[in-house]
Amino acid sequence: MVVNLGVLALQGNFQQHKHILQSLGANTIYVRYPEELDKCDGLIIPGGESTTMSIQINRNALREPLIQFSSKKSILGTCAGMIMLSTENSSNNVDPLGLMDFYINRNAWGRQINSFSDQLKLNFDKTNDFEGIFIRSPRISKIGKDISVLATYKDEPVMITDGRHCVCSFHPELGNDYRIHSYFLDQINV
Repeated sequence: MVVNLGVLALQGNFQQHKHILQSLGANTIYVRYPEELDKCDGLIIPGGESTTMSIQINRNALREPLIQFSSKKSILGTCAGMIMLSTENSSNNVDPLGLMDFYINRNAWGRQINSFSDQLKLNFDKTNDFEGIFIRSPRISKIGKDISVLATYKDEPVMITDGRHCVCSFHPELGNDYRIHSYFLDQINV
């Protein structure tokens, strides 16, 4: 069965996510308007600039459709996408969707100049470490009781799930390791 994966294409690195998903055999749909969600079995909200993304979600009347979509289908949020799925954050200019029970601090791994990559431990694939790339990434400050940790960096959670949705502090679309996208696709096929 071929999966139709949406990639929110309002802002950010949506093109690289599309490339990876196509390499893994998924049909990929850019989502900019509510009616495009109807064609999707799951969705990725990419990294980018969370303030701009929040404004564009509202401007394109996507807020309620995304919340409704999330009640039945899986979403993967990376970096800014993680911020958008969070319950709350410390910023007045971002309105998260509140889809998962966790809290974040924006840009807490450092500013643009502090971007880095390092090895992460994946709980779902312990064969090799995953090279995580952190660019102005959010840091998890608190997780709810129904949240499981999928990846850590220096014993801190950087990828979590509530059983339906997943979020990453880092950018799994950068580099040549597609295990996180494969994991997400496997969750949709369940």
